[in-house]
Amino acid sequence: MSLSLYSASVWVLPLVIAITFHEAAHGFAARALGDDTAWTLGRVSLNPLRHIDPFGTLLLPALLLVSGSPFLFGYAKPVPVNFRKLRDPRFGSVLVALAGPATNIALALVAAAGFHLLPLVPANAAQWTADNLQNALLINVVLAVFNMLPIPPLDGGRVAVGLLPRMLALPLARLEPFGMLILIAFLILLPLAGSQFGLNLDVISGVLRNSRDYIIRLVLILTGNA
Repeated sequence: MSLSLYSASVWVLPLVIAITFHEAAHGFAARALGDDTAWTLGRVSLNPLRHIDPFGTLLLPALLLVSGSPFLFGYAKPVPVNFRKLRDPRFGSVLVALAGPATNIALALVAAAGFHLLPLVPANAAQWTADNLQNALLINVVLAVFNMLPIPPLDGGRVAVGLLPRMLALPLARLEPFGMLILIAFLILLPLAGSQFGLNLDVISGVLRNSRDYIIRLVLILTGNA
């Protein structure tokens, strides 16, 4: 019981902070660029209860864990943005989308920089603090990498729609209602089907895992930890 409580204590805090700051960043960026929709609805908030999505934050990570997926992820309730209200709807939508992953990378850098302060932490709290910082680094990088997949409604999909020529952007944008189903198919159903025939069809997880490891190494280098 003590092990599970300890594990929860070093995973929940960095996860909640990562998700909350990610979603709040979208709202802050939208408001700065001309859309106050999220602000009016109270979604530009650091209160995590305003951002938790029952499926994306709780059920989906649990499904991935049960299915044995090597790459665990989740998402929060999207912050509402009226892109037509942005001063520059096309470029503004790209900036709003990038705000979330960029915030996660910033939090990862802060967590990694925090390793240097561990000698100042009391001995009885040093391990707990170190585990929180390590998990914060991992969670924030995973959220940034996952959300930059070029599939709407993920942030990377919105960036792609904003940057691609119209003839390519429109078909991609039409995938938004099916984006999560596509992800679940590629991350859970396809690997499970492949395992029945002895095939490794877990392609996306491999790409995400390699990207995660590369960015973590870069963050450690930039913060003087490697």
